[in-house]
Amino acid sequence: MKALGKILGLFILGLLLIIVALLFALTHLFDPNDYKDEIRQVARDKANLELQLRGDIGWSLFPWLGLELTDATLASADSPDTPFADLRLLGLSVRVLPLLRKEVQMSDIRIDGLNLSLQRDEQGRGNWEGIGRPAQASTAQPAPGESTPRDNMPPDQSSEKPASQPLKMDIDSLTLSNSRIDYSDAQKGQQFTLENIELKTGAIREGSSIPLSFSAFFGTNQPLLRARSELQGQLRFDRQLGRYQLEDLRLSGEASGEPLKGKTLNFSAQGQLLVDLAANIAEWNNLKLSANQLRALGELKVRELDKEPQISGGLSIASINLREFLQGIGIELPPMRNAQSLAQFELSSRLNGSLNGMMFEELRMQLDDTTLSGQLGITDLAHQALRAELKADRLDLNRYLPPKDKDGPAEARRAEVRESVASAGSSGTTPLPNAPTQQAWNDAQVLPVDRLRKLDLEAVLSIGQLQYEQYPLQDLHLKAKGRAGLITLEEARGKLHGGSFNSKGRIDVRQAEPQLTLEQRVSRLPVEPLLKQENQPAPVRGLLDLDARFETRGNSQKAWIETLNGDAGFVLNDGVLPDANLEQQLCRGIATLNRKPLSNPPSGRDTPFRTLKGSLSVRNGIAHTPDLLVQIPGLSVAGSGDLDLRVLGLDYRIGVTLEGDSREMPDPACQINERYVGIEWPLRCRGPLELGAKACRLDQDGLGKIAARLAGNKLTEKLEKKLGDKVSPDLKDALKGLFNR
Repeated sequence: MKALGKILGLFILGLLLIIVALLFALTHLFDPNDYKDEIRQVARDKANLELQLRGDIGWSLFPWLGLELTDATLASADSPDTPFADLRLLGLSVRVLPLLRKEVQMSDIRIDGLNLSLQRDEQGRGNWEGIGRPAQASTAQPAPGESTPRDNMPPDQSSEKPASQPLKMDIDSLTLSNSRIDYSDAQKGQQFTLENIELKTGAIREGSSIPLSFSAFFGTNQPLLRARSELQGQLRFDRQLGRYQLEDLRLSGEASGEPLKGKTLNFSAQGQLLVDLAANIAEWNNLKLSANQLRALGELKVRELDKEPQISGGLSIASINLREFLQGIGIELPPMRNAQSLAQFELSSRLNGSLNGMMFEELRMQLDDTTLSGQLGITDLAHQALRAELKADRLDLNRYLPPKDKDGPAEARRAEVRESVASAGSSGTTPLPNAPTQQAWNDAQVLPVDRLRKLDLEAVLSIGQLQYEQYPLQDLHLKAKGRAGLITLEEARGKLHGGSFNSKGRIDVRQAEPQLTLEQRVSRLPVEPLLKQENQPAPVRGLLDLDARFETRGNSQKAWIETLNGDAGFVLNDGVLPDANLEQQLCRGIATLNRKPLSNPPSGRDTPFRTLKGSLSVRNGIAHTPDLLVQIPGLSVAGSGDLDLRVLGLDYRIGVTLEGDSREMPDPACQINERYVGIEWPLRCRGPLELGAKACRLDQDGLGKIAARLAGNKLTEKLEKKLGDKVSPDLKDALKGLFNR
């Protein structure tokens, strides 16, 4: 028995030696390069792939099934002359025996000099299309209506095969070096490149952490952009659970190009990535982002990966000089009145949305001295559906407005006003000012019409204090909607200088020329701060009540004023006409009629009034007032005229009637005689609106008519004394009419 066992052992040993010798002979005597044509044909028939093997094929069989390819190209068999890939070197080897246990144990996989050139032609066809399907069907297709053996198989015999267990992978490492990917689209003229690709991993074993490093240069031509990026991390995956993790992710790099206007953006990202296909979720936890000076923390979670992904998470941006950051990435800011604007910015918010839109909820943002809270975002990117519900403590818009144009129409008109003020004086003895001629409004485009036509807006904004130009608004509340080119201001209410206002409006850009409407209600609004100009006092003071509705068209201040139409009614209570004492104007007129010189030349004083009211009928930028009434103690003032809004000029004729006030006048020469009571004294007001009552002068023509009338009345009195009862009443009336004409 021992001899038999020894013989059997020697036999097995000899058999193994023979197998090893055969394998050695197979790998050394059999040359796969002799079968390149057969290999190309198999690739063409089975995968519709045109394979060119210019280099040698090296291989080994046992214990490693090894393969090494050099200088190979790949192309679709449909376009064999335009290869989409070429390879300098591919080397890999697999243990033979573990394959029998459905285990893949590999040594290093080395890929060097891989170049992918993916191209779409002008018809939109890619040079890689058609790869992977056989060039010809391997089996004959059944004729229509003809059943297959499987179709005739009984139900219990046609059940699906049980799913096989996935292969277990064990790879020492994967190295990809000196590689490049190019993509071009002839239809769109776009080109993308990924070059100098370097990929290196540690041992690849399922369920274990796999060290991973990747670097490459990215470039595109529309816009012209180039970026360098590096990625490091630990990869862990479980294919059976559908769970993939990238731990300790570190992505960094820099970018430059046309969008950055010659500037460089240094960026980095860190965190923990998880994709769970069984739960259909993806997460990015412990997110850290940086871009030049910007620093941000956050987390992202994506649910329902198998449907429409839903995104949630949080984001926090540390305090940053936003102006310097934007300028550092090539964003040119428009000139602002305050050069320190946008110096401070920080943000924290919860995120909620999808791939089609994102909302910033529980938003808190600090911009300079303004704190904003609420929610803001876009719910539909395709339709630019903007939704906002914000509350701010205070906001100074002046610091973000463009600098004042010193050479524009407004400045030219201010120069004209200054000349009128200098010539008008304050005593009213100078000639009547000329009507202004300089256009007061700018013809620059104001509304972004193309954007407004696409805008889908729902916004509610509340601001505790808002400073705009010289208007300090308080408790401002705005509510607006916009869709398909129609933007509606549903409500704009607030307080200004102790008064209140409530407005509604609409902007319609559905046609070529924008149409605008405005409804305005104002209650007890002080007008002095609104009318006061730089280095010029307000022409009138008082509390305004206004009810107005206007409409206009165009897209500039000038166009809006020139096409302005509408109606308004106004009342100005508890008012004052500064530096224009109408009583002194009348005193001067009465002294003229009395033919007495003024012993005390009047000095500039104000004229208080109880009420100033009237209506405006605006037609193409000119507002007509037919019923101006002013109540002044002892005087009644009525007038009519036009207010030219295009040049902000006024032209009114006003009648002042003495109501029998017998107060002592400041000068005996203008002592009121009872015969002056009830007479309407004419004034003419013409000039820039800023002059107010200082643009008013006695109407000399009208004053001459009053003098003639008074002279006729005095002569009539003398006739009555002379004639007494000696003439008939009819003759007396005829004589009075003769002298009073």
